[in-house]
Amino acid sequence: MTAATHSDVLVIGGGLMGTSAAFFLRRQHRRSVTLLERELIGRQASGTNFGNVRRQGRDLAQIPLANRARAVWGRIKGLLGEDLEFVPHGHLRVCYTEAQAAVLETYAREVGPLGLELKLFTAEGLRRRWGIFSNEIVAGSLSPRDGHANPRLAGPAFARAAQRDGARVVEHAEVLHVERDGGGFVAHTAGGTHHGEQLLVCCGAWSNRIAAVFGERVPMEARGPQMGVTEPLPYAIGPSIGLSSPIETEGLYFRQIRRGNVVFGGGLKGPALTDQIRAYVTPDNTLRQLRELRRFVPAFANVQLIRVWSGIEGYTMDWAPVVGASATTTGLYYAFGFNGEGFAIGPGVGEVMAELIATGATSTPIEAFSIGRFVKAAQRAA
Repeated sequence: MTAATHSDVLVIGGGLMGTSAAFFLRRQHRRSVTLLERELIGRQASGTNFGNVRRQGRDLAQIPLANRARAVWGRIKGLLGEDLEFVPHGHLRVCYTEAQAAVLETYAREVGPLGLELKLFTAEGLRRRWGIFSNEIVAGSLSPRDGHANPRLAGPAFARAAQRDGARVVEHAEVLHVERDGGGFVAHTAGGTHHGEQLLVCCGAWSNRIAAVFGERVPMEARGPQMGVTEPLPYAIGPSIGLSSPIETEGLYFRQIRRGNVVFGGGLKGPALTDQIRAYVTPDNTLRQLRELRRFVPAFANVQLIRVWSGIEGYTMDWAPVVGASATTTGLYYAFGFNGEGFAIGPGVGEVMAELIATGATSTPIEAFSIGRFVKAAQRAA
């Protein structure tokens, strides 16, 4: 027996973008909201990422969106009634060369007028404040109000809160086909059909397949983050810390959770297969990360690794996300292609998309992320 639902808004994708959008859509008084998730809520990129809640280091066009997201993170426990282990202990970027230190200084000047105040540190200042870095580190930049959270908790918590507010969340509902249906949309699943007057597509690395159905082709590839976690150590590191470097193989970031474990990632990506719904950690990547971790912080020289994992992330051709309304189809909206940087801004994206879908406009500028830019790029190339 198949089921059929009819909603004001149909959301495809149960990651942090989709679940937070469903939650905020109910707060925008959309009468009925249905969210469809192929597997389990928060299983892919939203639940397998590093957990950064950072604004520092983002493209300047993303800062207003990141600021809005940070405001949501700041009230997350009151909004959801659950603890997502968000701690505003700061985000620190450090570097190995004076040339990269100049890059950090330039970025701090440029981002200040956008509402992100950064504090610059010399090597001596870093040593006095934290005392953990190797002698190779020459400078750093701190965003004191950024932080980190637990990605495994976030999507499911937003989904539960959306359900309590009246949204319908359907797991194990793989969307086989989407089409226009009169003035709205219909998504066909093995379990039935779901109709919506408006449609939000936010199913990560698979989203461009649905966009193509509506004549909007987005060049995007899937990649797998390379993540690991150590044994518990004495708790000593508050901020999330990352290395700023133009050399991809030097890339590394880490954070310590209250239980003492150090979560780390960064650098080269691993294989991610969207058709098989599989992503892999490669041993050479893990060994490189451990070498860089010890180079970065000598005290990690003998730390024991206890687990590695990956997920499936979508990377766009121009390294900018797709956020906003369709350029071809009224009532269709997108939020995908976050290039491994979506978790931090996820709740802000959800709030912005809910505002846009419910009112037709948003107070946060997102024009730079329009899907129409790919059509224009193709026309220029032709």
